Amino acid sequence: MGLFKQVKDMKQMVAAAPEMMAAAQQAGLAAQQLAAAQAEQAQAAAAASAPAIPAPADLEPIAGVSLQVYAEISRGLSAHGYDTSKSFDLAAARGISRDDWQAAMDGWNARMAASPAVGRAFNDAYMGR
Repeated sequence: MGLFKQVKDMKQMVAAAPEMMAAAQQAGLAAQQLAAAQAEQAQAAAAASAPAIPAPADLEPIAGVSLQVYAEISRGLSAHGYDTSKSFDLAAARGISRDDWQAAMDGWNARMAASPAVGRAFNDAYMGR
């Protein structure tokens, strides 16, 4: 290759350099945006899986039955083959009326369905943690 050809190629490369630099900067910016989006998604996933603490109002007793008592009576069903109809007898043994126990069952089950944090709190109480 001749000297003039090399000079001409070099001149073309220098002329194209600003466009190549702009393209490289755009690619770098796109990579940064992608990394930021992925970091945001990872942070959101971590927040979703982090143990949540139930709101104090979600732990208020229902019909006079606390979550702890509800869990203890529920755990007592194991001695009766998990026959839920026996829960009324277990509740009565603790001085809880049939109507209050029914309201507590309905209410605690609704709260657990609405709030995974309440479900975890029930599980902890049920397991004696």
